[in-house]
Amino acid sequence: MKIALLSAGSSIHTIRWANGLSDAGLDIHLITQHAPQESLNSNVTLHLVPNRGMLGYFLMVPAVKKIIREIQPDLVNAHYASGYATTATFLNFHPWILSVWGSDVYTFPYKSKLHKRWVARNLKSADTIASTSYAMAKQTQLVEPSIKEITITPFGVNLSLYKSLKPVASTNDVDEIVIGTVKTMSNTYGIDLLIKSFAKLKLKIEEKAPQLAKKLKLRLVGGGDQLEEYQQLAKRLNISEYTCFVGRVQHEAVPLELEKLDIYVALSRVESFGVAIIEAGAAQRCVVVSDAGGLPEVVVHGETGVVVPSEDIEAATEALEKLVLNPELRAIMGIKAKQYVAQEYSWAVSVQKMKDLYKSTIAKSRGKQ
Repeated sequence: MKIALLSAGSSIHTIRWANGLSDAGLDIHLITQHAPQESLNSNVTLHLVPNRGMLGYFLMVPAVKKIIREIQPDLVNAHYASGYATTATFLNFHPWILSVWGSDVYTFPYKSKLHKRWVARNLKSADTIASTSYAMAKQTQLVEPSIKEITITPFGVNLSLYKSLKPVASTNDVDEIVIGTVKTMSNTYGIDLLIKSFAKLKLKIEEKAPQLAKKLKLRLVGGGDQLEEYQQLAKRLNISEYTCFVGRVQHEAVPLELEKLDIYVALSRVESFGVAIIEAGAAQRCVVVSDAGGLPEVVVHGETGVVVPSEDIEAATEALEKLVLNPELRAIMGIKAKQYVAQEYSWAVSVQKMKDLYKSTIAKSRGKQ
């Protein structure tokens, strides 16, 4: 199969799909106005068009039509309902699949009636809709109720990258107990909630086990516009000396960053799926997550981690306290998390599901001709 991917090359998720599908034997052409920041496989063909921002999705249509005529793909897969799907809609090419991502159906449609009609039109134009989670699929149907069928194509993890990582210690007889996350420093991902929960946790543990409290560290990996704001928050809460802001790292460094954590936390306010959670599970780390969006779908509550109500700092603090005081529990949860991810979210399984969707969409389209 020859597939044209219309997606942001600057996103690691796009790069992983392009490389993964290429490794699986598909002829992949990535068409994008966002230059890749991570490496593409040599057998993935990159078609880079000028970046003109939001208007670019309209202005690039003639150039993309020309590319499509030249490569003659079997199918176009546009990622992001408010961006590249706009280009796909104006191509008048079939069949094409629209893969929704998150903010394109959670926030963009609610900026105005025009924005909602914009996304709804793109959704109705596609031959097939794909979503990484059931929660996001339901949200997509709220945007456009006429969409009755959405295929779930979860984003998986390459387990081979996590094989050599050390598991967490099953005892508190260690120098540090590190709590942290690997996410963009953004309000969306509840980084402020994590910082506040850690500050409360430190005070609670100091009352019960002062020596243990000295071992607690907070490690925040990721860049973002609110980085300085969160650094100031840590200062106000008197936890600066226990908090490390690492900044953005390349995706290939994520497994090593996860290895440095004992407990992974994601207190997101909005989350379409939970890629970071399955990566933490692959690294054999237990997790504490909010019940936002698709996060509960990738955690078995009480077995691979703990799910707490969104915006509930007290609940998050209690969950962290339980795991800090029970090293055997967090080690056991980490083992179960790795087993769960291997069974449900291996990258090979995810790529195969996408390939199957491509095949069925092409077959359905040819049957109509």
